[in-house]
Amino acid sequence: MFLSRKLISMVTKLKVDLAPAAKRDLVLQNPIMPASGTFSWGFEFAKHFDINLLGAIVSKGVTLLPRLGNTQPRAVETPAGMLNSIGLQNVGLDKIIHEIAPKWEKLNLPIIVNIAGETENEFIELAEILGNMNGIDALELNISCPNVDSGLEFGQDIEGAASITRATVRRSEVPVIVKLTPNVSDARSIAKACEDEGAAAICAVNTVLGLSIDSETRQPVLQRGTGGLSGPAIKPIALRIVYEVASTVKIPVIGCGGITTGIDALEFLMAGATAVQIGTASFSNPRATLDILFELTEWLNANNIADVNDIIGCAQQ
Repeated sequence: MFLSRKLISMVTKLKVDLAPAAKRDLVLQNPIMPASGTFSWGFEFAKHFDINLLGAIVSKGVTLLPRLGNTQPRAVETPAGMLNSIGLQNVGLDKIIHEIAPKWEKLNLPIIVNIAGETENEFIELAEILGNMNGIDALELNISCPNVDSGLEFGQDIEGAASITRATVRRSEVPVIVKLTPNVSDARSIAKACEDEGAAAICAVNTVLGLSIDSETRQPVLQRGTGGLSGPAIKPIALRIVYEVASTVKIPVIGCGGITTGIDALEFLMAGATAVQIGTASFSNPRATLDILFELTEWLNANNIADVNDIIGCAQQ
């Protein structure tokens, strides 16, 4: 399925603004982008399609030092989804600065860098460097990864999430997006606290904590035990959280969780998301982000929607 700029432009307006209240703009040419950890650094998918057609690129999680990730096995299929326990495997800050960021500068779309730390000071150091570099347009705070020993607790605690948001916003020249965990009783209070501390947008949500057991070995399949559940199985959960958060905060919300079709993306927009991230779908179909953009565009054309912003939040009561 081939998608050209001409076809995308058939809709009068696909642009969305993810940082209307921030000191720097974050305007996307359309609301479709990959989710962190499912698109590597972006370049790897260029052999499948023109990645510059997307709204933005979201990098995998970046930590101060390189990480090998968790011990294998660290991924397993589940009904309507998958569990992963990758453990933030990445090349580390130094290689990002010297090898990856110069390549990002050559792309014609915004680059959102996901950052992860085990302490607030690590988040601060990453924000001070990456939040002030050429070729990087926004930071996404990964305070919600369920597959590491430290870091998840920030996303489960109002004060912790607020403190890291406040600290990184003050040290970064680019907009800061906070990625929430679904593994809480109420994400709205955490989202509101992050908004109050200067977050430009909220991303909802990261993976749902889950477990798979091998009946033959009588042990958990993943070496770490638990992992993050993603894919269509979590879509209703993610959609509900987006709906609730979008009705609570005034800043944009990015929907993420179980999106595999253009209609899925449409539902998140109607629930109140300004943009969406595509994750697990890209593992089975490397062109998933592009196909979803095509399907969304087709629906907008067929329903005579001149501006994608006109449907954002239309399902809110």
